[in-house]
Amino acid sequence: MSTTIRPEVSGKNPYWISKHRYYELKHFCLQYNSWAAAYKALDGRPRQSLRETPRGPDVSKPTETCAESRVYYSNRMELVRKTAREATDEFHVQLLKAVTEGLSYEHIRAQTNLPCSKDAWYDFYRKFFWLLDKARE
Repeated sequence: MSTTIRPEVSGKNPYWISKHRYYELKHFCLQYNSWAAAYKALDGRPRQSLRETPRGPDVSKPTETCAESRVYYSNRMELVRKTAREATDEFHVQLLKAVTEGLSYEHIRAQTNLPCSKDAWYDFYRKFFWLLDKARE
């Protein structure tokens, strides 16, 4: 399920981030499908949020809590989608699939007949995480 990219590249690489920051961002992206499911489940009907159990004054505001949860999930999903588009406009759909499902170049190439080399692909991949690192600071 994981990619074959090395978690840390040379410090001379323009898209260098530390190994541990890369793993943090990678796991952030792997939550995308959970966010999408939770967002879909929050269809506007007042009920308990999937993100957290309301306590204190929020107990009497289920619609507000639902709306806040939808914004929470929506913002995170949009950040990942926007960053994929910034990294590569041409292959952003494939890149989004790779980072949110933990797929390697070989899996993406087999599924979508990706017309770029492995080096070019991982350049986009590293650029994505570098841009996401900047966006999440």
